[in-house]
Amino acid sequence: MKRPGRAGLGSLAALWLLVLGSLLGLWTGLQREQAAEQERRFPAGTAGRRQPQEQRGWGRGGTGDSAPDSRSAGQGESRGAQKTFRALLTLPAAGDRGEPLEGQKQPAEPREGPGQSSQPEPRPGQNLEPGSREPPAREAPADPASAVQGGIFWSQALEQQVPPGFDPEQAASWLETARAARVASLERGGCGRSSNRLARLSDGSRACVRYGINPEQIQGEALSYQLAELLGIRQRLPPMALALVEARGRQWGQVRDELRGSHWAEGAVVSLTQWVDNLTDVVAPAPWRSEAGSGRRLQPLAAGELGGLTQSQLVELVQWTDLILFDYLTANFDRLVSNLFSLQWDPRVMHRATSNLHRAPNGGLVFIDNEAGLVHGYRLLSMWDKYNEPLLRSVCIFREATAQRVRELHRLQNAASELLRLYRTHEPLSGRLGFLSEQQAQLLQGRIDFVHKHILHCKAMATSL
Repeated sequence: MKRPGRAGLGSLAALWLLVLGSLLGLWTGLQREQAAEQERRFPAGTAGRRQPQEQRGWGRGGTGDSAPDSRSAGQGESRGAQKTFRALLTLPAAGDRGEPLEGQKQPAEPREGPGQSSQPEPRPGQNLEPGSREPPAREAPADPASAVQGGIFWSQALEQQVPPGFDPEQAASWLETARAARVASLERGGCGRSSNRLARLSDGSRACVRYGINPEQIQGEALSYQLAELLGIRQRLPPMALALVEARGRQWGQVRDELRGSHWAEGAVVSLTQWVDNLTDVVAPAPWRSEAGSGRRLQPLAAGELGGLTQSQLVELVQWTDLILFDYLTANFDRLVSNLFSLQWDPRVMHRATSNLHRAPNGGLVFIDNEAGLVHGYRLLSMWDKYNEPLLRSVCIFREATAQRVRELHRLQNAASELLRLYRTHEPLSGRLGFLSEQQAQLLQGRIDFVHKHILHCKAMATSL
């Protein structure tokens, strides 16, 4: 057999080197393309940033989501921080009320609901509405003088432009139907914590069923709903009713097997909240976002601070001033306060979605998940009032109707008794959960009085200008 000569061996080696070089070049090119794609998706300093969420529905009486499942808990640096805040919601009450209900498995860590989600940070100069792809059309600034009357009240003309909330007659009809309807199915996901369920009722409608980590959360949800009625702002809260879990009862008989898997206690009181489709997240308006994000003390939003704002921005501020007043009265720490709290580890948190607040398709705000209000919130006043009180002081313009309700409750000193009357009148299961303690009733009246005093202070300041 003839052996190849040196020339042949050299040609063969050259061919192999050429093939290896081509493979190396191809691999290097692929690596560069992957690196470029990674840089495009996650620019430097943004690793782990959450991606935009789709529009979702909500219905739980708590943190909204769209049908099944919310996004995963935070990522990167914010993940541990958010877990820390969510864990605070599970602090047990003193005595027996802090223990889980019999037969209930208490989750090691509560899952976050969709209302506690974050939106991607907007680019400078861009103010995208949550869920939108293009910047909104540029709107000319409104005339600040036409937005306020009497120095501290939103004008009637501006209030008339606020999108309507939940119609009282339709809400009453839904509550009547929900209390009488059978639960046809229970699904996991879509309603916040793992202990909650998305229910499909026999009439075809859906509701979020909330099972509290302890009874005071359901109690706080129910009482906050009635307090909103007392203040004249219940149209911003989805209809909510209480229900008694009885596996062999008429309402729950069709989902007996699902109840076994839920680990709910027989005889527990849960809340049913109307499911609402196509809600989107809401970022705090500029007056709070810019001040809080800069680390400066929140400044009062007064008539003189409205220059440069558009009509749509003013319409949203009308709703926000009601929200902040409501959250102060209930001591709810699980909304804008949670964002302020998170500033210590996330300086951009005020540019992200506000917990437990959504925007309906018509543009109106929806106040969801009020379980931290009143009972739970009052127990933790020493921890959260350092955020709630500055927020209240940051508002010096009010809806006149809301201010009148506060003034009347201050004058008559009957906030707790009026709340109890509404609670007993409109909630058949009110006796199952009980009412505020005497101390909590006094705290509610004291906070009503403080808000009234603050409104008078704002009026005096406006008059002196």
